[in-house]
Amino acid sequence: MEDEVKLMKGNEAIAHAAIRYGADGYFGYPITPQSEIMETLMDEKPWETTGMVVLQAESEVSAINMVYGGAACGKRVMTSSSSPGISLKQEGISYMAGAELPALIVNVMRGGPGLGTIQPSQADYFQTVKGGGHGDYRLITLAPASVQEMADHVALGFDLAFKYNNPAMILADGVIGQMMEKVILPEQKPRKTEEEIRKEQPWATLGKTHGRKPNIITSLELDPAVMEQNNIRFQQKYNQIEENEVIYEELLCDDAEYLIVAFGSTARISQTTVELARKEGIKVGLFRPITLWPFPKKKLKAYSEKVKGILTVELNAGQMVEDVKLAVECKIPVNFYGRLGGIVPTPDEVLDELKKLL
Repeated sequence: MEDEVKLMKGNEAIAHAAIRYGADGYFGYPITPQSEIMETLMDEKPWETTGMVVLQAESEVSAINMVYGGAACGKRVMTSSSSPGISLKQEGISYMAGAELPALIVNVMRGGPGLGTIQPSQADYFQTVKGGGHGDYRLITLAPASVQEMADHVALGFDLAFKYNNPAMILADGVIGQMMEKVILPEQKPRKTEEEIRKEQPWATLGKTHGRKPNIITSLELDPAVMEQNNIRFQQKYNQIEENEVIYEELLCDDAEYLIVAFGSTARISQTTVELARKEGIKVGLFRPITLWPFPKKKLKAYSEKVKGILTVELNAGQMVEDVKLAVECKIPVNFYGRLGGIVPTPDEVLDELKKLL
C-alpha cells in the first residue's frame, strides 16, 4: 500500500496505523470513547491480509495479559482502552515493565473518578506519567493533538517500546479520539518473521527449538539483592530515555513574555488563544509537551529565565501543572486553568485566565 489521504476519526487512525505498521496482535475490550479502535480492526479483517490477530478478550485484565504473552514472544502487540479499563490493566502493565517487555497501550481518556462520564478528559495524567501501577517503573507516554499524530504515534510508540524494552502508551483524550480530520496513512510494513525476532530480540521466549531451552520471562525476583540491581538497571534505562527521547512543540515562543503549556486537545484550544492574545498585543507562546514522560523539564526550566509567567491548561483538576512547577523551580508564577466533567474550555475562557498573569 502507498501513502493514502483519508478522512477519519482519531480512533480509526490508530487502527489503520497499527495494521500498516505490521502489528502482530491486538487484544482489547470495548469501552467508550475508544471502542472504534477495535471495531475498525474487526471491519478491516487484517488477519486475512497481514496475519494480524485481533481478539476481543473477556475483560480488560485478560486483554493486558494476552499482550504480556505476545510481548514475551517478541511480537508487536498492543491494546487499547479508556480510563476505568486502563485502571484494570495496571497490574499487567507493571508486570510488563518489570519483565522489560515492549508493547503499545492506548488510553483514550474519559472523565472520572469511577465510571464518571463518557465525555473527554485528561485526568489520567497522574495514572500514566506517575506510574499508575505498583513499583518504581515508567511508561513512555505520547500525547497526540491531532488525528495525524494518532496515526504517527503508533509507529513511534512501538519503535520506542522496542528500543528500550519498555511499554509505551499513547495518552489521548476523548476529543482527539472522536474528532475527524484528514490523515496520511503510511505504507504497509511487513510483519517480522520468527527468524528476525530471534535475531533482534534474543530475550524472546519462542518455545523449545533446536534443543535449546526457552527463555524465562518474569518480573519476579525473590532475592532482594538481585531485585535491587534490577531496579537500578531500570532507573538507568529511564535516565537514558529522559536524556534522549524528549519531544515537544513550540509556537511563537521566541519573543514570548508568557507561556501557555498544554497537551492534547487543550493545546489545540490554546493555539487559538495565542492568536487572540497576539491580536491584543500580548506576547504569549504555546509550549506543547508531546512526550508527557519523559517530560520536557529542561526546556521549561530554560524558559523560566525568559518569560514572566506560565498558564497550564488541562481537562482535569490540575495534574501536569505539578510537573511544570517542578520544572521552573518556583522562579516564575505558574497558574492553572482546567475544566471538569467533560466540559471543554473555549479559547476566550483561556484568554481570560491568561490575563490574570499580566
